[in-house]
Amino acid sequence: MKVLRFSDLVAAGQVKGKRVFIRADLNVPQDDAGAITEDTRIRASLPCIRMALEAGAAVMVTSHLGRPTEGEFKPADSLAPVAARMGELLGRPVPVVAQWVDGVQVAPGQLVLLENCRLNKGEKKNSEELSRKMAALCDIFVHDAFGTAHRAEASTYGIAQFAKVACAGPLLAAEIDAISQALANPKRPLLAIVAGSKVSTKLTILQSLAAKVDGLVVGGGIANTFMLAAGLPIGKSLAEPDLVGDARAVMAAMKSRGAEVPIPVDVVVAKEFKADASAAVKAASEVATDDLILDIGPKTAALLADKLKAAGTIVWNGPVGVFEFEAFARGTEAVARAIAASSAFSIAGGGDTLAAIAKYGIERQVGYISTGGGAFLEVLEGKTLPAFEILSRRAAQN
Repeated sequence: MKVLRFSDLVAAGQVKGKRVFIRADLNVPQDDAGAITEDTRIRASLPCIRMALEAGAAVMVTSHLGRPTEGEFKPADSLAPVAARMGELLGRPVPVVAQWVDGVQVAPGQLVLLENCRLNKGEKKNSEELSRKMAALCDIFVHDAFGTAHRAEASTYGIAQFAKVACAGPLLAAEIDAISQALANPKRPLLAIVAGSKVSTKLTILQSLAAKVDGLVVGGGIANTFMLAAGLPIGKSLAEPDLVGDARAVMAAMKSRGAEVPIPVDVVVAKEFKADASAAVKAASEVATDDLILDIGPKTAALLADKLKAAGTIVWNGPVGVFEFEAFARGTEAVARAIAASSAFSIAGGGDTLAAIAKYGIERQVGYISTGGGAFLEVLEGKTLPAFEILSRRAAQN
């Protein structure tokens, strides 16, 4: 995918003195008092901001925060806490500008944070009038918010249509590169891990990957449905019996290509869904009618670990068991450690996946950790994200 990159504009000396509008993803979690509880997204936005400031640009940054009502400002919707934290990290004040759509005063070398973009009427519906006003504020639009790349909104898509120059920031560019490496031109074997509670929420992803990957590992409630499809008992485990036919179709599609969906050979079960429930390892064929499957068993984990260590590329979305409960975390830990030990290029995404990566401290051993939940899933579905589409179209026009 060919897009114009902000780093190339900087390297070519085309940014000095220019008005640069950066769409970042600063949608951070906050407690009831409004204090930021986790600042990863703010930290991730800083390379692009520093790049623009060091190049001598007049820098405007905006983001959404929460789900405000358009046109109705409430203090809880303000980016002020984000500006304060960003200022601490940058070592400089970051003023917040409200009512900015019709004009912003910012000089080269200065940085301002434009108040929550979802307060602007027409943002969600990608209003052309609003988009054109935003585009008029800048010489260069930089999209650096992969977490919003699957949405066509005024501050993510419309502005890119009408800005003089539209390009990808370093965070978005890194996502494009990682996704291309993992899915467009992967080193084989390509293994995907797709886990979650329901097949229905990830059926299109499973169907898309079934045409591409050499191995499709399913986990969580999804695996239970596939076990049913393979004729195995699952007791009272979470599953979707009405989607057994779809699961069989995915397995058949994989088999027709000489690929596979490895079905668990053993599982960890309990009688209740509780952190302190008594855990037992059973062969997959011996699950009792009152058993809940809450993890893969050690034999299955060892088989998967061998496959992961031999892979060329790994895509990981979702823990394979209820890893929040220690008794049912060993499967996910085994998978995580196998990915860390593998020489394969690995890309991981999704909130629970990131939590597992953090829990087992393997951040440095994963090739690329995606910052976008919904956007990452849509890429796995084979969809072209609106941000990628408009930036590649603008690149072709230049």
